Amino acid sequence: MKTNVETKNAPAAIGPYSQAVRAGGTLYISGQIPVNPADGSIGSTLEEQAAQVLQNVEAILKAAGMTKEQVVKTTIFMKDLSGFGLVNDLYGKFFEGTVFPARACVEVSALPKGVLLEMEAVAVE
Repeated sequence: MKTNVETKNAPAAIGPYSQAVRAGGTLYISGQIPVNPADGSIGSTLEEQAAQVLQNVEAILKAAGMTKEQVVKTTIFMKDLSGFGLVNDLYGKFFEGTVFPARACVEVSALPKGVLLEMEAVAVE
């Protein structure tokens, strides 16, 4: 059985998909882009955008009754991998004190709304 997980503290889905889906004890978080759910704004710098993406993921985890300590896998999509070091530093601080999730990070040619990065995650109970 699967259930939808949704929160107003992360951007609403912009298509026919869920913010996250729980199936059994696993939570699958759809790719989160750096949209501030309060006002729809998108930061102009990679640092601002990466921080917002992590906040959005954390908000969905909270809505599911989970924490970042339960994240086991992430995938990061970046418009330009030359900013990988900055994103890696923010990511490391976000997951500090946990067993770091398995991760893939790839460069892509374009992302929704022209953002610089997107991240999806999988968490387990």
